[in-house]
Amino acid sequence: MRRIAGIVLAFLLIGGVVAAVVAGRETEGKGTATKTVRGVIGSEKAEFFADPEVVKALAAEGYTVKTETSGSWAMEGLDLKGYDFAFPSSKAPADELAGKYDVRQPLPRPFYSPLVVVTHKGAAEVLQQNGLASLDQSRGVLDMAAYLKAAEGDRTWQDLKGAEKYGELSGLLYIASTDPTTSNSGALYLAAASNVANKGRVVASEKELTDTAPLMHDLISVQGAQQTSSDAAFRDFVSGVGNPLVLVYESQVASLLAQGQSVDDLVVLYPDTTVHSDHTVVPVTDEGRALGELLGTDPELRKLAARHGFRPQGAATEFTTATAQHTTYLMQKLTVRQAPVPTSEVLHEMARRARGQ
Repeated sequence: MRRIAGIVLAFLLIGGVVAAVVAGRETEGKGTATKTVRGVIGSEKAEFFADPEVVKALAAEGYTVKTETSGSWAMEGLDLKGYDFAFPSSKAPADELAGKYDVRQPLPRPFYSPLVVVTHKGAAEVLQQNGLASLDQSRGVLDMAAYLKAAEGDRTWQDLKGAEKYGELSGLLYIASTDPTTSNSGALYLAAASNVANKGRVVASEKELTDTAPLMHDLISVQGAQQTSSDAAFRDFVSGVGNPLVLVYESQVASLLAQGQSVDDLVVLYPDTTVHSDHTVVPVTDEGRALGELLGTDPELRKLAARHGFRPQGAATEFTTATAQHTTYLMQKLTVRQAPVPTSEVLHEMARRARGQ
C-alpha cells in the first residue's frame, strides 16, 4: 500500500509540474514581457513611457521598454550601440540618425503634435487688441506675419495698447523657445518662422538662408539663455516662471488637461503657420522596429498616446475622444497651415546662424 501511495503521489507531482509549465506558457502568451528593448527618447515622451498603463500594455505584447532622454538634435552625437531605437520628436533628426546608422526606410511614425504658444488671458487679450492674435474662449490663432513684423521692429509690450494694465507685461515682445541647435521644438520654430519670412516657401537655397538669417537671429538672440528641452520650458510656464509667451508642443498641454490639472487663465495660441512634430522611431534593431510599428497600430497604445496628448497618425478618433472635454483650449481639427520643414542640413545651418555660431 505504501508503494502504491508513493507511485500515486509521484504521478500527482509530475502532473502538477506539467500543469504549472502549461499555465506558465499560457500566461506568457497572454502578455508577460519577454523582450527588453532600450531606447533614447525626447523628454516630452518620458511621461508616456513611464505611465503604468503604457507599461502594462507593452508587457501584454511582450515588451519591457527602458528609456533615457535626450534633446532630439543632440541624439546624433550619441553612440546608439547597445540601444534598440532612438525616438526623436520629428522626421528631420530621425532621418539624420537613419542615415548615420544605415536604417532602412520607411521609419515608423506612430503619432505627432503641432507646435503651440501658451500664454495667459491678459497677454492674449493684448495681442488680440493689437492685431497679433484672434481669440475664441481659451484658445486662439497667432498671426505669425504680424508677430514677426513686431519682432523685427524690436517692439516691446509697452508699445502695445492695453499692456499697461498688466505689470508682468514688460520688455521686448518675443516667444520663448528651446535651443534650436539641440532641441527639436526650437528648430521647428525656426522652420515655421522662416517659411513665413520666405513668403510661404520652404527655405532651401543659400540665398534664402542668408535672407532669413537676420530675423531668425533676432528671434533667438533676444532670449538669452534657452532651455534645452520643451519639458523644462513647459514646467517653468506651469509654475508661473519666465516669459509671457512660451513655445511648447500641443501634446504637453493636452496631457496636462487630461490629468485634471489646470493653469491659471491659460490660453493656447495656434500659430497660423505651424509645424507638426512627427515623432519618428529610428529602429537600430528588429526589436526596435517592431516596437515602433506597435506604437502606431495597437489600439490600446494609440488610446494611451492620445491620453498623453499625442495625435495618432491616420484617423485619430482617439485624440478626439481624449480631448472632448477640453475643446475650449484645444483644436480637435487643425485649421492652421502646416509648413514644410527644410532638410536637416538646412535646418542645422539655420539654427547655427540663429545662435550666432
